[in-house]
Amino acid sequence: MTTENREQIAHATELLADARQIVVLTGAGVSAESGVPTFRGERGLWRSYRPEELATPEAFQRDPALVWAWYQWRRGLIAQCAPNPGHHALARLALQRDGVTLVTQNVDGLHHRAAREEASRLGSAGPEPAFPLEVHGAIHRDRCSGCSRLTEAIPGDDPGPPGCATCAAQLRPDVVWFGEALDPDVIGAAQQAALGADVCLVAGTSALVYPAAGLPELTLQAGGTVVEVNLDATPLTARATVSLHGPSGELLPLILGA
Repeated sequence: MTTENREQIAHATELLADARQIVVLTGAGVSAESGVPTFRGERGLWRSYRPEELATPEAFQRDPALVWAWYQWRRGLIAQCAPNPGHHALARLALQRDGVTLVTQNVDGLHHRAAREEASRLGSAGPEPAFPLEVHGAIHRDRCSGCSRLTEAIPGDDPGPPGCATCAAQLRPDVVWFGEALDPDVIGAAQQAALGADVCLVAGTSALVYPAAGLPELTLQAGGTVVEVNLDATPLTARATVSLHGPSGELLPLILGA
């Protein structure tokens, strides 16, 4: 590690240590280090379908069994992945400090799994059900298409989608599909956290997908600072107080002293 990198890491550590309120935004890069497929490009093909053809309300209405089978396949792949040191470092930060809000664009549930594992190790209370704020939903949950009741998903090969135990309407993955709006309560809570944050820590995201990509901007507009951790430069890099290029699974534990 170069002297410059060590100085940047130390600066980021100091900024976070001094902050009263921290908002963290994570993207696909954090989970890619755990082996979670991005489901784009050739590797994302399934039975010759692309995600854009299946992750829509129209596709579910047209052929719910096909969309359900694709999500069950995805769930099986994600179940084989484990939280990496970056997930664990962020989980410890959130469990051990007040004033930390974790927002993720990922649907894989690895942040919550890491928090459960860390809580067990630390002998502390587990994470709140709403931890983290999942702006695009979570693939490990099902949502009733009728009454919106949430239940834990069970990966498997059973044909589906099954019916809701409450109203018998079809269950669907609790994820935001192309063409759907984000949950206003979730994105609203994320935006409020960003406005009140002294530091916005951004990890593993291209800073291109809005409205989540606008969270660091809200922190900057409110007079806060941004610390960025990403493999490559992004549109946010020039405005970040500290921008570190490298794997989040390596850099986050260093920054957070975890």
